[in-house]
Amino acid sequence: MKKVILNDGNKIPLVGFGTYKAKEQEGIEAITTAISKGYSLIDTAAKYENEEAIGKGIKASGVLREEIYITTKLWRENLGFESTKTEFENSLRRLNLDYIDLYLIHWPANAKNYDNWQKTNADTWRAMEELQAEGKIKSIGVSNFFREHLEALFETANVIPAINQIEFHPGYWQQELVEYCKSKNIVVESWSPLARGKVFGNEVLQAIAKKYNKSVSQVCLRWIIQHDVIVIPKSTSPNRIEENINLFDFELNAVDMEYINNLPEIGFSGEMPNNWPDKV
Repeated sequence: MKKVILNDGNKIPLVGFGTYKAKEQEGIEAITTAISKGYSLIDTAAKYENEEAIGKGIKASGVLREEIYITTKLWRENLGFESTKTEFENSLRRLNLDYIDLYLIHWPANAKNYDNWQKTNADTWRAMEELQAEGKIKSIGVSNFFREHLEALFETANVIPAINQIEFHPGYWQQELVEYCKSKNIVVESWSPLARGKVFGNEVLQAIAKKYNKSVSQVCLRWIIQHDVIVIPKSTSPNRIEENINLFDFELNAVDMEYINNLPEIGFSGEMPNNWPDKV
């Protein structure tokens, strides 16, 4: 698996496995299947309520811990210095691990939910920096941060986020935010890479998939990684799990990349960092 070098020197696989909604036995089986098919990056979150299942799946795989890259996330209702420390330890315990490879702030604080959102994010980040210095986290990053949230964080941060995980898929790929992150040496990671399945009915994507003799899913995921963005598709189907990692035996040409770049909005979640808990 190709890897990306982060701004802290650590490496992360370019293609990983998402686990949203994969709980209990289904989650365990999905993890063991994914690892057997070649995935080493596993993405979860406290909010997914499946960290325990993920931990069991990793153990059941028989693969050495150091060969697996684990991401989990701090939920937005638990921000703050002390809360971050407590919630991190809870995640570590549920996963049954000694350290986390990548820990993310799942959503930034905002003015609707915190009296001083800038300070809340800063305090949260300071706790994560301390956990990183203690060796409990290899890399620290954020998720769903707009430029304004990143710029506020930079005012007090000693460590620049390694990653910003954002909604990124054909029909909604936040080009300006991606370019800003890259200018700050922050790697972008895509969530919802298949737009909740909305991409499958798109005629442009269907035509491009036919041209390359690939699935629509593979075309979308390949488009993402050709933007130098990490992708973490999720599935519980063994066939789809295998299909989603087989992305390196073809390349989209510049014309087809541009076709996909210019698709109208498809499958946007409506979730915005400054509007939670309400959508747009």
